[in-house]
Amino acid sequence: MNIVIIGAGYVGLVTGVCFAELGHRVVCVDRDEDKIGLLSAGRPTIYEPGLEEHMIRLMSEERLSFSASVVDTALADVVVVAVGTPQRMDGASDLTDLESAVRSFARFLREDAIVMIKSTVPVGTNERVREWIKEETGRNADTVSVPEFMREGSALQDSFHPDRIVIGSDSEQAAARAADLHAPLTSNILHTDLRTAEMIKYASNAFLATKISFINEMANLCDKVGADVQVVAAGMGMDPRIGNAFLKAGIGYGGSCFPKDTHALLQIAGHVDYDFKLLKAVIEVNQTQRKRVLVALGEQLGALEGLTIAVWGASFKPGTDDVRSAPSLDIVPELVSSGAAVRMCDPAAELGFRRAYEHPQVTWHKEPLSAAEGAHAVCLLTEWPVFTEVDLTLLRSVMAAPVLIDGRNAYQGEAVKEAGLYYTAVGRPVLRQLRPFSPD
Repeated sequence: MNIVIIGAGYVGLVTGVCFAELGHRVVCVDRDEDKIGLLSAGRPTIYEPGLEEHMIRLMSEERLSFSASVVDTALADVVVVAVGTPQRMDGASDLTDLESAVRSFARFLREDAIVMIKSTVPVGTNERVREWIKEETGRNADTVSVPEFMREGSALQDSFHPDRIVIGSDSEQAAARAADLHAPLTSNILHTDLRTAEMIKYASNAFLATKISFINEMANLCDKVGADVQVVAAGMGMDPRIGNAFLKAGIGYGGSCFPKDTHALLQIAGHVDYDFKLLKAVIEVNQTQRKRVLVALGEQLGALEGLTIAVWGASFKPGTDDVRSAPSLDIVPELVSSGAAVRMCDPAAELGFRRAYEHPQVTWHKEPLSAAEGAHAVCLLTEWPVFTEVDLTLLRSVMAAPVLIDGRNAYQGEAVKEAGLYYTAVGRPVLRQLRPFSPD
């Protein structure tokens, strides 16, 4: 097939690579000419392990190319829409770019082409897409909702080996073509109507976010009663009705999906006068959870004015350079406001973080121990291996005060004790070692 993907961001680029690997001819279209220039030179505009190698090979085999022109839509058997739907101030999804993209390619759309929506969109959007196309062309078009479930950092793996494909359509012919396209990836394909497919995406992410907020609430309770949340989570996860995925206590979720999708689902509920109490609590818990790092610093060091704090990790999770809704973007400005000097380190996300937040009190360092040198505390915000595999005894030797705040429960208690670190984790009070003297 000839496939044109509208939007060469995270979803569009990885989807394009996946379909090209299946033997299709793929053109990724994006209005950002600078981005297209980089991609055409074989340089990914996102951090995703293995992506560059796939891109370069597929481009050399003439199965993958990039363009800034929607005219390429005229060649397409399938048009995949993967345009971003960012969060508006009120929490709802902003469909401005989506509508603009659809209207721009509509007049080039072949009559027998199908439009596949991979963007995360509110319920009813596929119907609006058809209306936009009809307004531009006077013709009806078949749309198919095929939500994506890839995880940043393992997006290629998730694309090549999906746990399920959801296909929503009211056209049997369009649904069958979409199923044929995805058949080499999995036989676990769920067919449903458009609105149900759109809702499945939101429901999935909201449920996973709920598991994270729940275990973080349990962690906070464990801190109060002297239980170990990691063992609690392990015991819970042994029940197959619960499972152990997303039961890792820490400082909350971030990224481009969970924060945006939970807020969008809350808006969807509000538009139909439904008070989604549980989801409101999930969002509130997640926002307050990241403050646990600041509380722990206060317990260990008191006032932070004039102190140096090392921050390990800027991205919202390891394996990605994405800092959208990352805890670091809340925590670092608070540290600066408290008068601390902040020494940061992240293997991939420095540029993204600096675009979002820059301050003269914040300096960047290539190596974890370099960032920790002279620091009164190290705060682990992202559990990259480069941080979790650090020699803790060596870490202690370079610090002004050996305080380690573990926002991801990444370290083993024995190793921390042997290194002589004053340690605070999340929901593991038995490991807590409070510093009994002042920073001076």
